[in-house]
Amino acid sequence: MLTAIIDYDSGNLHSVHKAFERMALETGAGRVVVTNDPDVVLSADRIVLPGDGAFPACSAALCGSDVYDAMIEAVEVKARPFLGICVGMQLMAKDGYEHEKTLGLGWVDGSVRRIAPQDSSLKVPHIGWNDLVFRADHPVLKDVKTGDHVYFVHSYQMVMSEADHMLAHADYSGRITAIVGRDTMVGTQFHPEKSAATGLQMISNFLTWNP
Repeated sequence: MLTAIIDYDSGNLHSVHKAFERMALETGAGRVVVTNDPDVVLSADRIVLPGDGAFPACSAALCGSDVYDAMIEAVEVKARPFLGICVGMQLMAKDGYEHEKTLGLGWVDGSVRRIAPQDSSLKVPHIGWNDLVFRADHPVLKDVKTGDHVYFVHSYQMVMSEADHMLAHADYSGRITAIVGRDTMVGTQFHPEKSAATGLQMISNFLTWNP
């Protein structure tokens, strides 16, 4: 089994790699590699797309990378399990409105827009630990429950058009989309690799998920 973490110069690769390597060793889920090689992505059993920074820059970097077409084939045609993290999750949306309108992958029915807390005293970006509120069951969420805490750092969130695609949200004086999912695709707005035991449990679940 091989899990490919896509390197397109827009992700926090070191901490993601270490967390996935640790859980792959614990679960016997095979190898984890960071790669920008299309052939490796096409041969992988699971795909992880991290992302840090602005939506337009990450979109441009991904679409201009050598691995883009391979990722599309692996996820859309071969139905390989996919996990998007932070901006990697946001790129799953139809479009984003950070600085300018930018098209996303269109895998999830939502748009990425700036967080607007109802309480104006709350700061944006949204940084820190928040508890999850689950809306649906999913294999990647096994043994994770409402009230478990995860670590966020972001100024934009995915505003959902299709409620069925939202698996969990957090409250920041208003609903923040925390986890999305459809078919073999899952995304987390928070950083599971920085979310202690809860995040590691989700990584373990993803590595052993066989949809």
